Amino acid sequence: MRAVCLHEQGDIDKLTLDENFPDPAPGEGQVVIRVKATSLNYHDVFTCRGMPGIKVPMPMIIGLDIAGEIAEIGAGVFGWAVGEAVLVNPLDPAAPQNGLMGEMIHGGAAEYCVVDATRLIRIPDGCGFEQAAALPVAYGTAHRMMFTNGGVTEGEKVLILGASGGVGSSCVLLAKMIGCEVVACGSTEEKLKALTAWGADHVIDYKEKDFVKEIWNLYTKPHRRTFDGGVDVVINFTGGDTWVPSLRVLRRGGRLLTCGATAGFDPKTDLRYVWTYELKILGSNSWAPEDLERLMELIADGRLKPVIDTVLPLDRTAEGVRQLAEREVIGKIIITP
Repeated sequence: MRAVCLHEQGDIDKLTLDENFPDPAPGEGQVVIRVKATSLNYHDVFTCRGMPGIKVPMPMIIGLDIAGEIAEIGAGVFGWAVGEAVLVNPLDPAAPQNGLMGEMIHGGAAEYCVVDATRLIRIPDGCGFEQAAALPVAYGTAHRMMFTNGGVTEGEKVLILGASGGVGSSCVLLAKMIGCEVVACGSTEEKLKALTAWGADHVIDYKEKDFVKEIWNLYTKPHRRTFDGGVDVVINFTGGDTWVPSLRVLRRGGRLLTCGATAGFDPKTDLRYVWTYELKILGSNSWAPEDLERLMELIADGRLKPVIDTVLPLDRTAEGVRQLAEREVIGKIIITP
């Protein structure tokens, strides 16, 4: 089969298209998926370049988020049929220690992949393969961070940093879906226009303007005695220099939600804001199968439409990863074998 493989870590040019990668065969409790779509994530950039403490077995087929049809069923698998449309959970809920698809186990940047049946989630009618493949890492992470852990509710004022990427765009759509007032930050005119088109009530070019002052202008400066001013929620998965400014825009009792640290994991902080304003800092890690099921239901019901930036053929996978690395993406990149 054709597959995009990483034979050694380095830069993105280490990704190569293998025209004759061995076809997978299902073992006990496994199925073979005919891949219809896989979406790329910034995690694929990390996999190419290497991450401290994580040794990726080589060669490795990248691609965490996979949607397709069951092509073959192995022994000991029940309740599934050849031809069923399925989403593959990149994390195995029955054995999470086995690691991520596309990092520890061959992923979806190929014509076929073999997966444990415990990873399978049925795709409902009304949800397409490309839409389903867009979900797990970005939308699943956003759904868990915002609702399962963050308790975001209708009418709240929500500031979203890094709003034009995979997780960020998911947060914008989900927040607007439930009736929040959304302030979204982006870095180019093109991205700001996209954020507005997705429903953001206010947009801020964080490279040209101080988002703290912009929030104070919109809602007044937070006051620790009267509980006035600021936003209810800040979504910040960048870290770095944006961490302390995020604390400064939250109203008393506000929540700072995080699921990553793409701009730096060890920022300076200021505990005075945390205790003075009774702030809650809530971390979130990955997603649960229930998050993915709910997201596909929302798509099928017409309430959610994942933002897909580009659909590329398999032989342009490396170009898609490069676009992610260079922050050229607005939404998700989908690969179709």
